[in-house]
Amino acid sequence: MADPHAITQSATGAIDARAEDLGVLDDELVIRPRRMRPPESDIDITPMIDITFLLLIFFLVSAFLSKQAPVDLPQALYGDAVAQDESAIITIAAEGVDDSMIYKGDGVKEDWQLASADLVAQEQELAAYIQAQFDAHPHKRHVLIKADKQVKHRHVARVSHAAGRVLTDGRLFIAVTEED
Repeated sequence: MADPHAITQSATGAIDARAEDLGVLDDELVIRPRRMRPPESDIDITPMIDITFLLLIFFLVSAFLSKQAPVDLPQALYGDAVAQDESAIITIAAEGVDDSMIYKGDGVKEDWQLASADLVAQEQELAAYIQAQFDAHPHKRHVLIKADKQVKHRHVARVSHAAGRVLTDGRLFIAVTEED
């Protein structure tokens, strides 16, 4: 007698199996799922890049705001804001105890220093500079004097007198830093 669990192959190549053998084959043909590998952990660095750029922008802006003035301005309790774009700027730097150097522009650059040592010629040079600033930039209508706090008042008065000769419809401002 033949083995009930045996599967025989006929001449045509077809597999003969008895009905009772199908129960045995079902257990062997069960497809078991493969074990799933844990997903590879990818680190999303987008938020870290965003924070880095925000910090970079913060430090650039704060470094720009803490820029030092070319001269040490005097402190005042109250002051109005003045747009520097609308002003011809003159800088007066302290030179020793009793003397000062006058510069045409916002800063202490050798190229901007007044050429003349004569006081009358300096006033004429300042008046010509202010008029040239007003002519070259029509939106400028004020004069802003940035004087070091060690500069004597007579030097500031001389510069303001020269500016007053040219100034018609604008205003004259003297720069200060606000006291805390």
